[in-house]
Amino acid sequence: MHRRSFAAVAASAATLIALPAMLRAQAIEKPRLTLAVGGKNLLYYLPLTIAESMGYFKSEGLDVTIADFAGGSRALQALIGGSADVVSGAFEHTINMQVKGQRLRAFALQGRAPQIVLGVNTKTMPNFKNLAELKGKKLGVTAPGSSTNVLANFVLAKAGLKPGDVAIVGVGAGSGAVAAMRSGQIDAISNLDPVITLLLRSGDLKVVSDTRVVTEADRIFGGPMPAGCLYAAQSFIDKNPATVQALTNAIVRADKWIQAAGAGDIIKAVPESYLLGDRAVYVDAFLAAKGALSVDGVFPEAGAETARRALASIDPEIAAAKIDLSALYTNEFVKRANAKYPKG
Repeated sequence: MHRRSFAAVAASAATLIALPAMLRAQAIEKPRLTLAVGGKNLLYYLPLTIAESMGYFKSEGLDVTIADFAGGSRALQALIGGSADVVSGAFEHTINMQVKGQRLRAFALQGRAPQIVLGVNTKTMPNFKNLAELKGKKLGVTAPGSSTNVLANFVLAKAGLKPGDVAIVGVGAGSGAVAAMRSGQIDAISNLDPVITLLLRSGDLKVVSDTRVVTEADRIFGGPMPAGCLYAAQSFIDKNPATVQALTNAIVRADKWIQAAGAGDIIKAVPESYLLGDRAVYVDAFLAAKGALSVDGVFPEAGAETARRALASIDPEIAAAKIDLSALYTNEFVKRANAKYPKG
């Protein structure tokens, strides 16, 4: 009897010791949440699509509603306006918003290069020779203020052109962007795959700057330029660390799945509508973009400064501001995700 009592007490003590760990593992503060993205069909956001289609969000205990907008600036507005909890967007938005007094922090990397291509319309500018010729022309971006707009400004500045020297037109990230180029509504475009590969295939685009190639992106920006990522308000991260960890786990698993995937795997995993009517084009686009996607969700140490420097070169307000680089991102969640899922 005494021995049984001792065993029961010991078992109870063991349960009490294990309880906090169990609670930590289960306590997702916000299992239902809304995630905003600007152009979900883009290969720039492929890890987000894979995390959703492979069921990684669900297996982490999350019910994620993905709200898709025309561009990253619109997704950011949804977060600031309170209709979204988290954004899958460009890293540089964390810098822009810190200058405006809004503390946003990136916590899981999807792209290690911007993957944005700037090119000219072969119909409206058949004799194009240099970027200075874009003065007074119409340049299509996913949405004004989005990363496609930022990259265009950055590349044009190197050619001596100011943002106001070209007319910026929002054309989205899908068939509308393709139609705008083919119909001659725009003279140049700053966009991503699969739009870029589709336009290249049909001969409607001449590439001027291509950041799908990591070495080219590093050369243009002078260092590693973090691109697509998950970011949220610092207050959200502080209140919901287990939720943020679950989101990070899903993205890290997706990053790793993509690196191991073949073209056929990708075609099966993405919605038919993403293929823009041509599977071969999507496969080419995937192969072109794969190297620019993150392999493990980790932010490069020099990335925040590279992004700050790029933005400062075209924005006097950012150039004059004292940016707290350490507050822009954290690798704490991805470190834990990689420890939990070393193979994805």
